[in-house]
Amino acid sequence: MNKFFAILGTISLSMLVAACSDTKTAKETATAKTAGVETAAPANTAVAEYETPAADASAGSATFAQVEGTKTITLSNGATVTWIQDNTGNKLNPRSLFSDASDSLYNSLNMPDGIPASVSTFLVKVDGKYILFDAGLGAFGGQLMSRLAALGVNPDSIRLVYLTHFHVDHISGLVAKDETGNDTKAFKNAAVYAGKVEYDAWMNDIPKNDLQKNIMALYKDSLHLFAFGDTLPHGVLAMDAVGHTPGHTAFQLANLLIVGDLMHGYALQKDHPEINSNYDMDKPKSAESRKRIMQYASDNKLLMAGMHLPPPGFAE
Repeated sequence: MNKFFAILGTISLSMLVAACSDTKTAKETATAKTAGVETAAPANTAVAEYETPAADASAGSATFAQVEGTKTITLSNGATVTWIQDNTGNKLNPRSLFSDASDSLYNSLNMPDGIPASVSTFLVKVDGKYILFDAGLGAFGGQLMSRLAALGVNPDSIRLVYLTHFHVDHISGLVAKDETGNDTKAFKNAAVYAGKVEYDAWMNDIPKNDLQKNIMALYKDSLHLFAFGDTLPHGVLAMDAVGHTPGHTAFQLANLLIVGDLMHGYALQKDHPEINSNYDMDKPKSAESRKRIMQYASDNKLLMAGMHLPPPGFAE
């Protein structure tokens, strides 16, 4: 567990750099997602009941001033959601990432340098508690911790982390270093919720998954697995969004729909959901999920929040 970076030696360093870079070359794009293999968890399928602690003073009193790389929106149920940009600078996903798209279709976007995107996480405050959706890049260029500090949010006050899937740029931020340089939990008081399908796939079936196995082991005493259709603490619904990964999950809370990696090129895929990114592990399922979930969001007038939508991370 204390050799987080050594483990990553099994994954090409160039892959990790590509996964974190703000603008990816075609070669970086092709290798980065191979490195971003997801992980799946053990076979204890029951969704553990989350014991709600006394409300944290820090959670109850935090007020979010304008902080660079963030945007806060109030939901229909009175909860707030804050977009947190985890990458630095501007991020453009290159044309090579969308090999499903014809040249004529891509050229019609008039975006020769790439499609604006981001690496993002979302912080929800509901019932006086903080829920973090995905944990970002962590040591590989992640800005989550510095932006939480700027927002006045102590990582120890985050009691729940919900994971959309296990790619590197979504789970690496779960790990920090202690004063002796050993791996430790970045969110010491958080219960981590992951989809059982995702967990099982990455733990048992997908190669190059050392990073995922070790992060899940780090949180083994606070890891809970859920099934699609489960209602998680604070009324969050876990929804099937498979395709990008075997257990890719969307989450609904009130009028918010967190769609994870449903789209890597919003400017292209919002009108052409049949177009996949090369990161999608099962392209037919990914396209089906994208069409279904986007239609669901439209029918129910939901605000979508996506981990790779362009800043500020929201779309209607």
